[in-house]
Amino acid sequence: MGNLIKVLTRDIDNNAGNFFLDFENAQPTEAERAVWEQVNEVLMEALAILDDLQSYNGAGEEIRQAIQNPSEDQVQERAWAAVVPLVGKLKKFYEFSLRLEGSLHGLLKALTSARCSPTQHLEQEQALARQFAEILHFTLRFDELKMTNPAIQNDFSYYRRTLNRMRINNVAAEEENEVNNELANRMSLFYANATPMLKTLSDATTKFVSDVSEKALHCLRIIAPISYRFASEDTVSFCLRVMVGVIILYDYVHPAGAFVKSSKIEMKGCIKVLKDQPQSSVEGLLNALRYTTKHLNDETTSKQIKNMLQVN
Repeated sequence: MGNLIKVLTRDIDNNAGNFFLDFENAQPTEAERAVWEQVNEVLMEALAILDDLQSYNGAGEEIRQAIQNPSEDQVQERAWAAVVPLVGKLKKFYEFSLRLEGSLHGLLKALTSARCSPTQHLEQEQALARQFAEILHFTLRFDELKMTNPAIQNDFSYYRRTLNRMRINNVAAEEENEVNNELANRMSLFYANATPMLKTLSDATTKFVSDVSEKALHCLRIIAPISYRFASEDTVSFCLRVMVGVIILYDYVHPAGAFVKSSKIEMKGCIKVLKDQPQSSVEGLLNALRYTTKHLNDETTSKQIKNMLQVN
């Protein structure tokens, strides 16, 4: 499909739009290897996290039976036995988000160090840039799966209600040590968000920009519309998802957002690239721009961009 995402920025670093990120063949150099290996461990776990989330079926039937038959101990026990291991999975997902946050910090630190410009970092450290893209790809995929699975919040709400009732009735629960009340409160805040992984990444990036370096914003501006070299359909899908992920992340981190002209992201070109693909393959990504960004409906967003993202 050639250079599908050849949408150039407005002269960022003079040549930011004129080099390729080779996402199919990038390999770590010796200078990148230490950071790359640390992040790679987390990304390998990310694959298993997505598999677990995709196969998460919930305990809906057991919970319904328990609610309809509150006085039947056997039914209550069945529901509790079904929910507890699922909450263990939800705990694993939440704890993984914290490790992912640490990996993102390490990558941003490496890609924004003072030794060269953000563009030069991306040119010279393409394996790390690939890992940053993989984190964004994972984030959007995780949140897509979470948003379409109401069982996650239903299971966790039932777990918390039942645990509180057991405490009131002085019923021992060995599983309380698995997810104690303090951890349950943090997990509840995490899962209450429509896009919890994106929230984790945007908060971490905002903190990094505030505490360490605004060069992180520069990196996002460069990656969003850059030219990618690839051949396979899988890599096309990967790059489109990364492009959308960068736009959303930038929109949360930058005070003015990604849709204003001063953001230097060629938003019209990015949207056009998406709309040039088969609708079935990109509708989820277009919806992510429509419904999970922060500044799309601001007055500073041009009518043309708003019209491009309207549902037909």
